[in-house]
Amino acid sequence: MESSFNSYQTLKKWKEEQIIKYRYDASALNEFHDLIMKDVIRIALERLKIERSPSWKFAWFTMGSGGRKEHGFLSDQDHGLVFEPEEDEAEAYFLQLGEEISKGLHAAGYPYCEGNVMSSNPLWCKSISKWKRQIQAWMQEESLQTIRNLHIFYDSRVLAGEEGYIGELKSIIHMNIQKSPHLLTRMMETSMHIKKSVGPFGQLLTEEKGSHQGELDLKYAAFIPYVNAVRILAVKEGVLETSTIARMSKLKEMDGYDEEMGKYTSNFAALLKWRLQSYRQTDTYDDTHYIQLKSLSKSERNELKNILKDGKKLHQFVIRAIEKGAG
Repeated sequence: MESSFNSYQTLKKWKEEQIIKYRYDASALNEFHDLIMKDVIRIALERLKIERSPSWKFAWFTMGSGGRKEHGFLSDQDHGLVFEPEEDEAEAYFLQLGEEISKGLHAAGYPYCEGNVMSSNPLWCKSISKWKRQIQAWMQEESLQTIRNLHIFYDSRVLAGEEGYIGELKSIIHMNIQKSPHLLTRMMETSMHIKKSVGPFGQLLTEEKGSHQGELDLKYAAFIPYVNAVRILAVKEGVLETSTIARMSKLKEMDGYDEEMGKYTSNFAALLKWRLQSYRQTDTYDDTHYIQLKSLSKSERNELKNILKDGKKLHQFVIRAIEKGAG
């Protein structure tokens, strides 16, 4: 799987022609997205054509579904930059690079992040020393936004540049958690809401109005509950893998998790499969978060119902694990 293009527009055209090939393979689809994003970075670096000092090192990292290798067919942007040294000239260059990459990804078919979690934003484009201070400040502040930023950052995965920077930054989170276990409780409190999806009589609850009336919100009713719960356990145990399934596989190797993680792993794999199979080429980015129940067989609807119920059980398991640790 190779590509070599000199413009974002031709890259987008090739992406649109090729992507449907990966309809039944979530892993290959995410490798394809990685390939596109790496090409965007290459083109962006070529376009800047600024001589850099050999000592200027950097890492461009993706977050969100990209960081977790859980892209669907359509995905928006979530990314950042970390670099050395802490100099005005370097900061100006890498912020310009972040802006060019953001524009390039948009031109290649990845919508801008509505929350501005992009390397074009100085909050997500910093020297390694400033990143260290920022993560420390986020953990000390413990506000809803700074804890949310920690959740976002913990899914980061390097696509270009120095691999070691992100591990170095995540170690700050682990050290703070060991010193102040209540931070895990705070992370849990800010991310454990589950959108109600199963009614009192066992019926699946769909959207009651709007363009997705009669459809189930697969992102917030199913994906996000699993993603958030498993991420918290990953932070607790110092797991550095970024994908939800890889995190669960790592947790299964640890005492106290082996019995719980098996069914949750298969549940999440089923969700990834359904999202790909339900994709329609007319879908917008927002459309990809919903599933039409009529497209599922009776057995699939029952399986989905069980997955949603298990999501609540997983949350209860996480709550017990964190409260036990805090105690």
